[in-house]
Amino acid sequence: MTRSVVWDSSAILALLDADDADHARAVTIAREIASEARPSFITNCIEAEAHALLVRKLGRTIARQWLLTGGLPVVRVLPAEEQKAREILARHTDKDWTLCDAISFAVVEARHVGRAFTFDHHFRQYGRIQVLGLKA
Repeated sequence: MTRSVVWDSSAILALLDADDADHARAVTIAREIASEARPSFITNCIEAEAHALLVRKLGRTIARQWLLTGGLPVVRVLPAEEQKAREILARHTDKDWTLCDAISFAVVEARHVGRAFTFDHHFRQYGRIQVLGLKA
């Protein structure tokens, strides 16, 4: 496993929204990731999802500012990872995972990413990655 961390839209929202219930925890975890110099990234799918979430929750100005100056590298999802995501969803019919969730899972597997910074319990359900954010 690599030292890399994929960030989810829920972590981005919690970090930027001081009123979010997970804000303080998000700040602490973001600082830990930075102090450990862990390479971090988002996928282009997470970028789109996070932008939409930020528009809805914090408004278009903050969403646009984050999009243009977010600071996290954006990794483009490969067609094989998109296909793997569809296979994951086809196998797990009892889960309410989104395509974006499943794409994150596929990227994590394909690129041997060790951690996800998220407050989305779906990542814990998937179970193949260390989840930063959710309490144990």
